[in-house]
Amino acid sequence: MDTRQFLRTSGIAFTTALGLLVSGCSGGSGPQAPEPSGSVPGAAAPSQVSAAALKPYYGQKPDWRNCGAPGFQCATLKAPLDYSQPDGPSVELAVARVKATGPGKRIGSLQVNPGGPGGSAVGYLQAYAGVGYPAPVRARYDMVAIDPRGVARSEPVTCLDGKEMDAFTQSDQTPDDPAEIDELSTAFKGFAAGCEKRSSTVLPHVSTVEAARDMDIFRSALGDEKLTYVGASYGTFLGATYAELFPDRVGRLVLDGAMDPSLSARQMNRDQTEGFETAFMSFAADCTQRPGCPLGTKSTADAAARMKAFFAKLDAQPLPTGESRDLTESLATTGVIAAMYDEGAWPRLRSGLTEAVNGDGAGLLALSDSYYERESDGSYSNLMSAYSAVSCLDLPPAFAAPDEVTAAAADFEKASPVFGRTFAWASLSCAYWPTPATGSPHRIEAEGTAPILVVGTTRDPATPYKWAQALARQLDSGTLLTYDGDGHTAYGRGSDCVDTAVNTYLLTGTPPADGTRCH
Repeated sequence: MDTRQFLRTSGIAFTTALGLLVSGCSGGSGPQAPEPSGSVPGAAAPSQVSAAALKPYYGQKPDWRNCGAPGFQCATLKAPLDYSQPDGPSVELAVARVKATGPGKRIGSLQVNPGGPGGSAVGYLQAYAGVGYPAPVRARYDMVAIDPRGVARSEPVTCLDGKEMDAFTQSDQTPDDPAEIDELSTAFKGFAAGCEKRSSTVLPHVSTVEAARDMDIFRSALGDEKLTYVGASYGTFLGATYAELFPDRVGRLVLDGAMDPSLSARQMNRDQTEGFETAFMSFAADCTQRPGCPLGTKSTADAAARMKAFFAKLDAQPLPTGESRDLTESLATTGVIAAMYDEGAWPRLRSGLTEAVNGDGAGLLALSDSYYERESDGSYSNLMSAYSAVSCLDLPPAFAAPDEVTAAAADFEKASPVFGRTFAWASLSCAYWPTPATGSPHRIEAEGTAPILVVGTTRDPATPYKWAQALARQLDSGTLLTYDGDGHTAYGRGSDCVDTAVNTYLLTGTPPADGTRCH
C-alpha cells in the first residue's frame, strides 16, 4: 500500500466494472495535431513533437462497435509509444462512449477520468458515468472515456500474478527491526522487478504527460475543437497537465478532488497522512455516538488509541478470516482506509471492526480486497501495477533508502498517530523503481485557458482541501468551488449545491463565483 495510490474517486473502491469487448479503429482525414505550447517537466519539446509527424495519429476515426451494456460503444486508437519518436512503435488505447440521450442540442463529448493513477476510465464510464451522471449532462454530451496508457485495456502494465500480489499486500509496512525493514525493502524490490520483467517496453512511457497527449489525440478523433473534461482525484492532475500542454484546446474542465502539482512526493504523502487522520477522526466522532461502536463510546481520542492498539495486536497475531489468508495489520489498515473515501461506507467499516474485535477478520479483508480490486478467484486488476508505474515516473521517489524513512517517521506519526508509520514506510516504494522519474514538482498555471473549475472537499482524506486551494491559485483561470463535507471528491455524491454548480458550468460554460461554498 502506497499512500499516493489513494488518488481515485470513491466509487472505484467499491465498484467492479463489467468486462468489455474492445474493437479497432480506422484511419482517415481529421484535424491536424496542434503544437504543445506549454513547458512541462518530462515532456518532449514542441520541436520534437511536430504536427507533421503526428498527423497520422490525429487523422484516426474510431470504428465504434456495440459492447457491454446497451448503448455502450467501444473502439481503439493508436498513439506513439514515445512522443519524441512518433515514427517509432505505437501503443493501442481503449476508448468508449455513450451517446447523448437528449433532449436538447448535443454540445459535444465529455471525457471522464476517475483517478488512480490506474483507475479504468472505460470501466468507470460503463459502471457509473454513462448512466449515473446527472441526466441534464448526459442529455447534451456524448459521455466518453479513454483508458490511459498502462491501464486496464490500454497496454496494461503487469507486475505480479495473483499469488504474488496476495503476498505483497500482506507485507508488514510497520517494520520494527532491521530484519523486518529488509523484508519490506525486498518486497518493494520484487514488485519493481516484476514490472520490469513483464512490462519493460511500455514502462518508461506511461507518464501523465504522455497520457495527456493521448487525450488530445482522442479529442481530435471525436471531432471536438476543445476538450470538455471531468477528472476526479488523480484525474485532476491529468486534466491540469493537459491544460498546461494545450491551453488553446481547453474547453470546460472540472477538476474534482484536486492535486497540487507543486508538491514533492514526500510532501504529498505527508499531507495525505494528515488527510486520512482527519477523515478517521470524523468517522470516530460519528461512531462513538452510536451504541455498540467497536472503538468505544468515550471520545474520538480514545477511539483513535483503540484503533492504533488494534493494528498493533494484528501485527503480532493476525486474525482468521475463514479463508487461506489471515487478516494482517497491513490488510486491516487498507480496509479501514478504503472506507474513508465515502461516509456511505462507514456502516460497513463499523460492522467489519465489530467482527474483528470478536475474532473474525473477514469483513475488513473484504474492504481491503475491494480497494485492491481483488476478485474472488484470486486475480487482481492491474490497478496497483499501473499506479506504481505512473507515480514513479511522474515524481522522484519520496525516500531513496530506509534510513531516510526512519528519520522522517516521527513527522509522519505526528501527522497521524493512527496511520503515520504505515504511510511513511509505504512511501519507500518508488526508491527501487527500474525506470527513473521523468517528471518533477512544478506549478501549473496554464495561462490563457478558458475558466477551469476546481472542486475541493474540506475533509477529503486522499486529496486534502488545501490542494484544491493551491491548484485554483496556480491556474491562470482557476475558480474554486468548496464542498464542506466528508469523503473523497464532491460532484455526484449527494450535494445539490455542488451538482447544480458543476452542471451549469458544463452546460453553459459559466462557472460559479470563485470561492462559492456548498454544504
